[in-house]
Amino acid sequence: MVLVLIIGDLHIPHRAHDLPAKFRKLLVPGKIQQILCTGNVCDRETYEYLRTIAGDVYVVRGDYDESASFPPSATIVHTPIRIGVIHGHQCVPTGDLDALSALARQMDVDVLVSGHTHTFQAIEYDGRFFVNPGSATGAWTGSYNGEITPSFALMDIQGAVVVTYVYQLVEGEVRVEKIEYRKEVEAPKPAQSQSVTSIPQSGVTPQNIPSSPQTGQTFW
Repeated sequence: MVLVLIIGDLHIPHRAHDLPAKFRKLLVPGKIQQILCTGNVCDRETYEYLRTIAGDVYVVRGDYDESASFPPSATIVHTPIRIGVIHGHQCVPTGDLDALSALARQMDVDVLVSGHTHTFQAIEYDGRFFVNPGSATGAWTGSYNGEITPSFALMDIQGAVVVTYVYQLVEGEVRVEKIEYRKEVEAPKPAQSQSVTSIPQSGVTPQNIPSSPQTGQTFW
C-alpha cells in the first residue's frame, strides 16, 4: 500500500492565510508516504510545511508560483499505475475532460492529477482516472463566483487499484467521500502450484491515516 496526499492551489499568503486547522490536525508527519501538489504553493514556508508531512514531495509549477525550480509536469510510477501531475492551466477549456484526456494520453498515464479550477473532481473517463483535489485553503478564483469549499485528497494505491478519499470542509466539519478506480491489467498466468489471492482491502479510514516511512527530496 502507498498512501499519497493530493493537494494544491493553496495560494498562501496572497489569497488565504493558512490551511484550515481541521486539515492540519489530519495531516500529521509520518502517516503519508508521498505528496503530489498541483502547484500555486506560492511561498517557501508552505512548501517546507508540506515537507514536514512527507519527505517525498512533487510540486508542479502553477500559474502563480514564482519558483522556477518547479517543473511544469511530473510523472510518478507506482507499478502498474502511472500518475501524471499538472497544474491545469495548460488545459483549454479549463477542466474540460476531453482536453485532460488528450494530455493524459500524451503523458501516457493512467491517472492524471490536475488543479487550477479550485473545485474537487474524481472521475473515470475514457479508461483513465482524473483527480482534481480542489483548493486546500478554499482560495478564491476569478473563474467561480460562489464560495470555494476547501478540499484535498488521499490516494491509497494497492497494485492496480486506486482508492481516493476526498476531504472537504463543509460548514466547519470535515466530510469524506470514497472513489475507487481499477486499472484493467492482463493477469499473468499462474503456475500450477500457485493459488490466486484477492487484492487487499483499503486500510485507510477517514480520520485514521496509517503511519509510513518518509524519504528525502527537495525542489525549492
